[in-house]
Amino acid sequence: MRIIAGRAGRVAIKVPSAVARPTTDFVRQALFSILGETVHDALVLDLFAGSGALGLEALSRGAASCTFVDEHRQACAIIPENLKKARLDGGRVVKSDVPTFLKRDTATYHLIFADPPYWKHAGDKDHIGQLLAQNLIAPRLAPGGLFLAEVSANQPSPDGGSLTVADRREYGSSAVVIYQAEG
Repeated sequence: MRIIAGRAGRVAIKVPSAVARPTTDFVRQALFSILGETVHDALVLDLFAGSGALGLEALSRGAASCTFVDEHRQACAIIPENLKKARLDGGRVVKSDVPTFLKRDTATYHLIFADPPYWKHAGDKDHIGQLLAQNLIAPRLAPGGLFLAEVSANQPSPDGGSLTVADRREYGSSAVVIYQAEG
């Protein structure tokens, strides 16, 4: 796995073994093509960060800062290594489960990425649906900010509540749903 473009483009990054399904290079490239210049100077939040690939890509492409949140100790140890190897500044790692972090955090972000374990079958935990239903994302988004959630292509787009579904793109077994805050 590598950072695709920007200042740290082509730098290989480590992926913790706790991450069963990191966002592929293809999906990240497509996602950042959609975002374009929106990333420049953005305040970014990378939830269920894993290797930090989404946030690292954002920093490489000119984001002002990125807060990486993951509850796994191994992920929280690897992200700083990846930041150092890529020579990227502006990264902060928080070891926490995502709902607890969002309930305590008071910052607002221009871009929020979330790539949790997928909802695949009836009875599986729908992380994205729960975050949206509990209204944990909207208060963290700046006016006009974007929430980009990776879900299973078999899963319908979770209801965004006060957030508007701006786009949905499918890439094989993955789908990226883009929600936008008013503003």
